[in-house]
Amino acid sequence: MNASIKWTDGRQFLAESGSGHSVVMDGNPDNGGRNTGPRPMEMLLMGLGGCTSFDVIQILEKARQQVTDCHAELSAERADSVPSVFTKIHVKFVVTGRNLKESQVKRAVELSAEKYCSASLMLSAGGVEITHSYEVIDITA
Repeated sequence: MNASIKWTDGRQFLAESGSGHSVVMDGNPDNGGRNTGPRPMEMLLMGLGGCTSFDVIQILEKARQQVTDCHAELSAERADSVPSVFTKIHVKFVVTGRNLKESQVKRAVELSAEKYCSASLMLSAGGVEITHSYEVIDITA
């Protein structure tokens, strides 16, 4: 896996993935940025959310669950001193579908957290306390 980061000006950077996708990252105006894109630490948090959501959907599909929507809401706390690393992250999944089994959603979240999500496991190994919760919305009616 590869990526490149090119400084454009101020505190703005253009990040390009090895697969050819680009995203603008920028800093807070208080730090010389213009607020034209997410902060690098926000990108890290979003990457975690994407990684674990990918797992949860894949596990639920393999379990033949009829998922119609899934989103993850992430909240993070950071250290007060430099380096301002993440200290705690909470991931809440809201999974919507037809005839969903809560036990399957719970299992998918646990498997992602404990076995499959590389980002989650890496951050946990680095001392970040990561917790998970979920909500199941059944639309059968």
